[in-house]
Amino acid sequence: MNSILKQVRGKVGDLVFKRYGGEVIISQKLMSKEHAIKDILLLWVGAIFGAGCAFLTQVILARRLGPTDFGVFAAALATVNLLIPLAGFGIPQYWLKVFGTEGWSATRWLSASFKYIAFSTMFVLIFLIIWALFGPNDKLTTLILIVLSFYVLGQVSLELVGAKFQLEEKYTRLSIWQLMPHFARLVAVALLAYFFTKWMEVTNIAYAYACIAVIAVIIGIYQLYRMQLGTFELKGHSKKGNATPIQNQTETLGISNVISNVWPFGLAGLFQLINYQSDIVLVKYITGADAAGIYTVAGLVMTAVYLMPSTIYQKFLLPKIHRWANNDRAKFYRVYRQGNVVMLFMGIITLLGIWATSQWAIPLLFGEQYQESVVLLNILAVSAPIVFVNHSVGATLVTQEHMKQKVKFMGAVAIMNLLLNILLIPSYGAQAAAVTTVFSNLTLLAIYFFAAQNIVFISSELGIRKRQ
Repeated sequence: MNSILKQVRGKVGDLVFKRYGGEVIISQKLMSKEHAIKDILLLWVGAIFGAGCAFLTQVILARRLGPTDFGVFAAALATVNLLIPLAGFGIPQYWLKVFGTEGWSATRWLSASFKYIAFSTMFVLIFLIIWALFGPNDKLTTLILIVLSFYVLGQVSLELVGAKFQLEEKYTRLSIWQLMPHFARLVAVALLAYFFTKWMEVTNIAYAYACIAVIAVIIGIYQLYRMQLGTFELKGHSKKGNATPIQNQTETLGISNVISNVWPFGLAGLFQLINYQSDIVLVKYITGADAAGIYTVAGLVMTAVYLMPSTIYQKFLLPKIHRWANNDRAKFYRVYRQGNVVMLFMGIITLLGIWATSQWAIPLLFGEQYQESVVLLNILAVSAPIVFVNHSVGATLVTQEHMKQKVKFMGAVAIMNLLLNILLIPSYGAQAAAVTTVFSNLTLLAIYFFAAQNIVFISSELGIRKRQ
């Protein structure tokens, strides 16, 4: 036994064991894949729990408030969510790209980034309050919108700190960080619904959301202050010499430099929310709060469905994709091609699962008053395989210089989405919004696929394609 143990050699991940003349090699590549699977599962489990908490929260609200009050709250929250991308306007996504490209030198962007975040967030808060006071809102909606302005601050903190944890590849902390606000909101809503029922009102729900957001802001400020000081662990890049990250900065950048680089990422986030959230807002203002509540239930199910591809691509793969796009084009293309197949298969399975269960699951979870949501859900479910593949194909367009082209595609589809909703909802109601969503997703996928094949993977990749 001792003689066998002495034959163990090499680094972890490249161990060679010899026994009876045979040889078993545990390759570093295999261990890397196992580690990647573990990280994805960790993120997915955390995201599943977070989505489960969010879903249960909405179920409780839908059942306790009823379609009308639930529609008012859901539409107000959707309005706030549409404005959130303007606060910070692409900074978290840009951090993933610039740190993936520049490594520690990207710390030179932090100071100007934080100033930019402060100004853009203040602009969003002012705009939201003006809309609440002078827009076509009743008194209840006005109050909810003003209270939910704190929710904007919380979401900005969640996104920024989440980007920091992604850069550090601290997936356990990232999972917990994303889970806790959902869990806290579930606890708050459950307490109001089942123990303090006399306070179970829309306004108190908004106050609970605001309080949880303030806590997230306090924790976020501490995390981002440490990042500003350079005391964070950037993965995939080694420090140069003994210099600290801050000492590695080569130039001082201003807000104008930040704006010129981050605007595509900010617009991308805004256009994405327009495609997924504007229909709820338009249904509420055009058709009424009751219809918005019915439509929101179907949308909630699809939001939970899209959790899987979002977790894989936005939380785990995106920082790596930026590195592969610059340093390992063969792997970049291989991940793209394999990802398309996997996402299509998962999307089809999801579509069939929704069609098989929606008829009894919606009334069971939300109540008989939401029976109309079944038809809407079955329409929206057609988007499942489309959106799953969208994550894979679209991820290639955030790399290198392609982001500006991607945001143009997203903007064109978002405008089309808005126009179709405005034209069709008055005549055909919420079903028009559902059909428009599916059509918009399909259009975006077609554009993405064409761009990936003919712009991202151009003739220089032909050799890679042939070898594979």
